[in-house]
Amino acid sequence: MREEYEKLDKAEMSIWDCCELLNEVVDESDPDLDEPQIQHLLQSAEAIRKDYPYEDWLHLAALIHDLGKILTLPQFGGLPQWAVVGDTFPVGCAFDESNIHYKYFKDNPDFHNPAYNTKNGIYYPNCGLKNVSMSWGHDDYMYMVAKANGTTLPEAALFIIRYHSFYPVHTLGAYKHLMSEEDAKNFKWLKIFNKYDLYSKSKVLIDVEEIKPYYLSIIDKYFPAKLRW
Repeated sequence: MREEYEKLDKAEMSIWDCCELLNEVVDESDPDLDEPQIQHLLQSAEAIRKDYPYEDWLHLAALIHDLGKILTLPQFGGLPQWAVVGDTFPVGCAFDESNIHYKYFKDNPDFHNPAYNTKNGIYYPNCGLKNVSMSWGHDDYMYMVAKANGTTLPEAALFIIRYHSFYPVHTLGAYKHLMSEEDAKNFKWLKIFNKYDLYSKSKVLIDVEEIKPYYLSIIDKYFPAKLRW
């Protein structure tokens, strides 16, 4: 899967174009969102902007964190929802019981493979999440797109993009034995972001045209005009 999408040969467009394209996506795993996807992105970004006005990279991370959901669209392969949205988790080590629908993990061959079913599996303590393979989803895809297109976002922003669906570590502290000191520092920003991702959804719609110039300016600061997707 990763090898296919690492080609980045599905489209060429700007970040803002992708934000608008995301309106065609319906995330079936999100019971709280009836409005267009761009509204969730902007509501999250604007809520963070209000509380952290000087961290423009954090505003942008909020704006783009879910753009990887375009993988469900036909022009990007039309992947099924289960392969794109929902929680992510490490592979190559024991599945923690905090993973959602844990009982179904027992049907995964890795569950019974002694190379993978110990606490550390193929990893070692505090190896760093950058050395850990995660289940495929929209998080990893957007992280891959950002890195491959030469973003200048700080590591904390990329950490948010890559692990915002890694709820076992967000909520119950699972898998922390794999985290490095750098991960721990970035995790503080992820925890800050998480509350805006989950609790900023509102029926009060953002005036897109009013705030668009600001977001175009920070997109231009951290990304090229066109990206390969």
